[in-house]
Amino acid sequence: MQLAVDNLACRRAGRRVFDGLSFRLGPGEALAVTGRNGAGKSTLLGAIAGLVGRHAGEVSASGIGDRTLAESLHLVGHRDGLKGSLTAEENLAFAAALLGSQALAPADALARTGLPGAAQLPVAYLSAGQRRRVALARLLVAHRPLWLLDEPLTALDTAGQSLLAGIMAEHLAGGGLILAATHAPLPIEGAGELRLGA
Repeated sequence: MQLAVDNLACRRAGRRVFDGLSFRLGPGEALAVTGRNGAGKSTLLGAIAGLVGRHAGEVSASGIGDRTLAESLHLVGHRDGLKGSLTAEENLAFAAALLGSQALAPADALARTGLPGAAQLPVAYLSAGQRRRVALARLLVAHRPLWLLDEPLTALDTAGQSLLAGIMAEHLAGGGLILAATHAPLPIEGAGELRLGA
């Protein structure tokens, strides 16, 4: 898969967030989107995912066959987007059913993210770091080549950051793409950087 962003411009509440943004992302590449609060990092991810309207410009993808761009990406927002009354495993089973093409079983995805003992616990009982791990485990239950990650390291302890680094490295080694909005350095060797609001 190849992602192309050409002359993208977004406005929120009548305010220019960014203009004329262009970049390319290819197989095995990661790009960290950095900048001050309000610079448009989350807006950029939302615009690529089709959740935020674009004022101008184009976002396109090649190498995805009959799928749409939306069907080729995972978006993990800075909010975890989990249902507190459901167990960790139930949240992942729902995500797998919604996204289709199950890759890892929910229990296996939880084990891979270091939460094998939390599978049957309601998400409302989990710590912020554990909830973040469940949210990131959604990346593993359905295969999508493009990962859009908003502050992926938030609430993760050192062990969680290490696990995520390994998961991201495996995704890139398999030809995947990662675009991450972050204030902290990505734990990925060779990741590029796109600074907004400079």
